Parts: sequence; C-alpha cells; structure tokens
Amino acid sequence: MALSTKEIKAAYPLPVYNFRVEIAGTAVSFSEVSGLSISVETTTYKESPTESGKVGPVVMHMPAQQTAVNLSLKKGLVRKTSVATLYNWLKSTQINQIEKKDIFVRLLDETGQTAISWKVVNAFPTKLDVPSFDATSNEVALESMDLMADRVLIEEA
Repeated sequence: MALSTKEIKAAYPLPVYNFRVEIAGTAVSFSEVSGLSISVETTTYKESPTESGKVGPVVMHMPAQQTAVNLSLKKGLVRKTSVATLYNWLKSTQINQIEKKDIFVRLLDETGQTAISWKVVNAFPTKLDVPSFDATSNEVALESMDLMADRVLIEEA
C-alpha cells in the first residue's frame, strides 16, 4: 500500500543539507555546523554498605552539571563581509568586551519551514581559522569559527 504525503513527511528522516543559522537574529550562511551536542558530567559516590554481609564500598554514578558546548561553523570566504563579521566578533574578546550571543541552527523541511531548532545559549568565539592556501588546488576557500556556549536547547516546530 502506498503511503500518503502526510505519512511520508512524518516517518522519513530529514536531510542534513537544508539548514539555516541565525546569530543574534541575523541569518548567516554556513556550509557546515558541527558540535551540537548535549552531554552531562558524572560524579562518582562511594558509600559504605548498609546491608550486613556486604563487603567493600557501594559505588554509584550520578549525573552532575551539563558540559560546555563547543560548536564549529564553516563557510565559504566571501569578499569583505565574511572576514569583517566573524573577525570583529572574535576581536572583541581581546579587549575583554565579549558579546555573548544566542545562535539558532534550524533544520528545514522540503518547503523551507523549520522542522527542528537548536538554540545555542550564550555563545562566544574562541578561534577563527582562515583557509589553507594551495596553488595546485581549485577548492573553495573556507573559513571556520569555533565557539563555546553554555548549553544547547532543542525546540520542535
């Protein structure tokens, strides 16, 4: 039996190539986003056994704090606009006036509507890589920026 369009839309996974990145409300074109992860540190507790006859400590592992997020954004280098925007944001860290920004990474469906959003909270740049230069290559010049943030929140549309 053939599936309806609605059933296909609900059951099939979304492709990763259709996404949009917004930094502080402004859409910025990136070719790759990596590091969107949510993880928790763990703490180990050791207790004396409470039951008679048990030997040794009782070991328990418990969740602790969320770990910081390390995000990497890559984009093609475009004259004037690319370098200025990302470089100026990174440059502000050198004078201790860093502006932390919220970043949204939105995975889009086939109509261009947001299917799922990841909100990266309080992000700030930690590294800006310019492209490697090679006279024998004809690849696109890519710049990448590494960011650190407090946490990632998932918002379904």
